[in-house]
Amino acid sequence: MNVLSLFDGMSCGRLALERAGHEIANYFASEVDKFAIKVAAGNYPDTKHLGDVTRVRASDLPEIDLLIGGSPCQGFSFAGKQLNFEDERSKLFFEFVRLLEGGKPRYFLLENVRMKKEYQDVISKLLGVEPIEINSALVSAQNRRRLYWTNIEGVEQPEDRGIFVADILEGEVEEKYYMSPSWRKWWAKNKEFQLKKKYSSLDAEKAICMTARQYADWSGNFLSDPRGVRRYTPIECERLQTVPDNFTNFVSDTQRYKMLGNGWTVDAVTHIFKNMPDFLAW
Repeated sequence: MNVLSLFDGMSCGRLALERAGHEIANYFASEVDKFAIKVAAGNYPDTKHLGDVTRVRASDLPEIDLLIGGSPCQGFSFAGKQLNFEDERSKLFFEFVRLLEGGKPRYFLLENVRMKKEYQDVISKLLGVEPIEINSALVSAQNRRRLYWTNIEGVEQPEDRGIFVADILEGEVEEKYYMSPSWRKWWAKNKEFQLKKKYSSLDAEKAICMTARQYADWSGNFLSDPRGVRRYTPIECERLQTVPDNFTNFVSDTQRYKMLGNGWTVDAVTHIFKNMPDFLAW
């Protein structure tokens, strides 16, 4: 199949398609983040990178069988300012609509965060389908509720695989991932801070939803173990997103965390793609 992936990031969509058993003839990717492009190209050197989505034209491409994308969500997220379509980043959703209408692909998939019903309804009206909400917790060790709009038929909830935090942890973790002694001392004295911050313990069933900025100023999604409070390692974050170990090991830890927080839970999307007919039969 020919695939056009908008806001491609590190190509989680391609990874999901391969896991679902689909063969790809051409994978066209629109992305502007140089670090995400480096990871995508490192894993899939045959990807055809198109750059800025606003400059992509359906008429310049061969017939597209599948259009996919997770447009920037900052304007919709309950965790953000909820500027909805006034947010310059979330306006990029309309580029997905433009290429859907211009390219007329056989199938499409759009992923985004949970949002106010009024914003959700705008997207549903333009795409002509209602979304299905899937919590990544069913296929991973992370609570991550996302909406998926698709014309792939027969998509239901995946079975719960029973994967927990303890299942994705590395063995010996380097000291650099732990809070410094001064941070630990401050942390121990400030119970109110502990309640506000998001962290799990070793006996937690599921990790809290990853974000692109989760480790900026120790703002959330930590793990408390006998040695102290620490970040999840990049490999553990890859496992939370059901990405292969070291898939993102082409860039710094900071950039790995960012793109994993922005990315898809691969096995949730794989579940959707498994409902898509085999293109080789056409």
